[in-house]
Parts: sequence; C-alpha cells; structure tokens
Amino acid sequence: MAAPLLTPADFATIPLLADLPVETLEWLLAHGEQREFAGGQTIMQPGDPAEFMVMVFRGGIQFYAIRSGNREPIFRVEAGQVSGVLPYSRLQVIAGLSVAIGETVVLLLHRKHFPELERINPELVQRLVGLMSDRVRMEARGQERDEKLRALGKLSAGLAHELNNPAAAIVRAAEALATRLHAAPAQFGDLLHHCPEPAALAALTTLAATPPPTGPPLSGLARADREDELIDWLDTQQVPDPYTLATGLLDAGLAPAQLEAATVALPEPSRPTALIWLSTQLTMQRLIQDVQEAGGRISTLVTNVKTYSHMDRAGGFAPLAVHEGLESTLNMLSYQLREKNISIVRDYAPDLPKVSGQVSSLNQVWTNLIDNALDALPPGGEITLRTRLDGDFVRVFVVDNGPGIPADILPRILEPFFTTKPAGEGTGLGLDIALRTLETHGGKLEVNSRPGHTEFCAWLPIGGEMVN
Repeated sequence: MAAPLLTPADFATIPLLADLPVETLEWLLAHGEQREFAGGQTIMQPGDPAEFMVMVFRGGIQFYAIRSGNREPIFRVEAGQVSGVLPYSRLQVIAGLSVAIGETVVLLLHRKHFPELERINPELVQRLVGLMSDRVRMEARGQERDEKLRALGKLSAGLAHELNNPAAAIVRAAEALATRLHAAPAQFGDLLHHCPEPAALAALTTLAATPPPTGPPLSGLARADREDELIDWLDTQQVPDPYTLATGLLDAGLAPAQLEAATVALPEPSRPTALIWLSTQLTMQRLIQDVQEAGGRISTLVTNVKTYSHMDRAGGFAPLAVHEGLESTLNMLSYQLREKNISIVRDYAPDLPKVSGQVSSLNQVWTNLIDNALDALPPGGEITLRTRLDGDFVRVFVVDNGPGIPADILPRILEPFFTTKPAGEGTGLGLDIALRTLETHGGKLEVNSRPGHTEFCAWLPIGGEMVN
C-alpha cells in the first residue's frame, strides 16, 4: 500500500524545516517528488547523477562506500534529516551506495529548483548552506582520521614485522637452550666417569668460559676452510658426528690447536665426551647472547614507539629536538625503507636549537613527508634529511631523488583532498595535515621539484608557540 501523500503538517518531523512558512512548505510539496522505498531497497548507486535534495520523513538511509567490491558503511541519515545535493553544492556524481532502512518515505527536490527556492525563501537556503558546511567539516574530519589511520596501519605493519624477527629468534633460541640444558647433566656425568681427575679438566673448563669472538665475520671461503680443518681434527679424536660439532666450535672462534691444548691432559677415551660437553657449553653461551640481542632489539623498538608517540609526556607544547623526532620517525619506518632498499643521507646542522611543539604532531609531519618521498621513489632510491638554522627558524628538508612532481600538478600538491595516488591508496590529506600542523606551530611548508630532486621544506620558529 502506498504511503499517504505528505502535507505541510508532516514537515514538523524535520527540525530544519519545521518553522518555515506554510507557503514555503506547500512550494516544496508542489515541486518535490514523494518516493517510498522498502527496507533494503537501493535508493542511489555509484555513478548516478547527483540531482536531488532528500528530505527523510520516515525510515532512514544508510550510505556505503564501495571498496574492492565490498560495502563499507560511511554514515546514516535518519528520519527528520535532510541529505543529498544542497544549494551551491558542486557534487555532480554519486560516489557511494544508499539503501533504505525499513519502510522509508522521502521528498526529493531537483537541484534545478534551487534558484527559485532562494528567491522564495532565502533563509531556508542559508540554513541548507550551513548544513552543507557542517557536512563538509564532518567529511574532512573523517578523511583526516582515515589518513592518520592509513599512516598508522603502515607503521603498525612495519613494526609487527620488526618485532616478529627478534621474537621468533628468542623462541628458537629458547627451544635450542632447553634441548641442550636437558642433555648437559648426562654429558657432564659421562665426562666425569671417563676423567676422574679434576685437574685434567682445568684447561677444558677455562675454554668453555671463553667469550664469543667479536671481530668481523669470516668470509664464506675462509669459514669453509676452518670448518674442514675442525672436522678433520675431530675425526682423529673419534668424535661422533664431527660435522655438527664443528659448527658450534667454529662459531665460538676455536681452532684445532686450542682444542688440542685443552684436551691433551685428558685420557683418550674421554676426549670425545669432553669435546661434546665443550660444544654444548659454548653453544648455550651463544644462544643466551642471541636471546639478549633479540630482547634488546625489542626494547629498542618499544623505546622508538614511546618516543614517536610521545607516550610519556603531556600533550602540550614543549622544547623539542628536531633531530630526535626525525630519527624516531626513521626507526618507525625502517621496515618500509629496507623493503625498497632506500638509502638515507643525514645532513644535520650541528648545535641546532630546540623548537617548541607537540612531539606526536610534528612526528606525524615527518612521517607524512618521508612516507611521501618513499612512495615516490623506485627501489634503490635516496632520501636526504637536511636541517639548517635560518635566522629565528629551523628549516627541515626532506629531499628525494625520484622522478619529481609534474609542473602542472605542483601548484596543487598542498591542496586538501588532492592526491596523485590510485583510488583507495590515499586521501589527499597527508600534506594538508603537515601544512596545518606547521601553521599551528607558527611555521610553514614549501615544496620545489624537478626531475631527480623533490624538496619539501618545513619551517619551524625557535621557541614557537601555537597559533590560534
């Protein structure tokens, strides 16, 4: 059954229109088109022309974005609200999908009637323009949130990868340690059984406490030669599985001469057992060192996150070292930089004074600038970070040797929502966020580009304060 025709009294359910003169309400009814939709019915689809202002009297409308073939809810318009195209809107094509929520009754007003509406009731047009401004602000906030979440997602993916490597190393080392610790008592018992004289073990136990080598690693060829020497010597000592034992002894930096000196006082039947025990002790030392190094790497990563996100300090302005912020940002982006084999050149000014700012906000600026440079570069590219003191300002340059920004795009590169990335990969707000953040710190952002040299320069005043 069709819904009854709307009357001026029905506008009482729409606060924006409720107090309008009856003549205006009757005009809206006369020039609008009443439509009814069943729950779940499509109202507008992507690609439809943007032609109508929509006044919702009953039910509601759910709006979706279509990304990779999937629906993603964006916002909902309930009964009593006005949506769609509004006066002075430049929207021409519907980008998303809209679906009725339950039995929905709307009044559609075509945009061709907007000029006449402005003549009949200018106040209503002003209200609708105000509504559109509010909608734009909400959209901008949503886009800015999406941009920050996108950047956070990239950082999180890199951080997860960075944490996974040392965590996996700790697990592997712990498992290997458990195996060797389980075997160590029996090995030591065998050693004592074959060698009852404690004095004969002195040289062996001293060698077991030898710290691992600290010099540069052997070349592949040199290591293979040393390993062959160890295997041949272990064979002469009747050691079972000399290949496995040789690896552990070589990792400890030991050669046949050292092993000969440590075991010469031992009875020959005890030497295989002694060498097995020695290899186990040295291997456990190395595994403990691996755990310590991996744990230290995790601690460093956590420190980087805390520095980057400003977790330990209040959110206000404070004296900040620019170089510290740049380095923490590089640490957070280290996985992405390594993945594309991007080299970093640091050209830092000595004794650079601190600026006054918010760590998390300025680190977001450095993230956006470095991430943009990273995206623009082919594998093997180069990013230069340069700082200079210029009067009362600190200047921070992020320079890449990529293909450059085309001359026709360069004047628009700092505009909000302007992006050169494919759909779904960028919101066009990264540089706008950087620009507005620098402006709130009393600074500015400049860009120059030519093939092989794209340069973003952030200006920050020394001791700068927030601009209202």
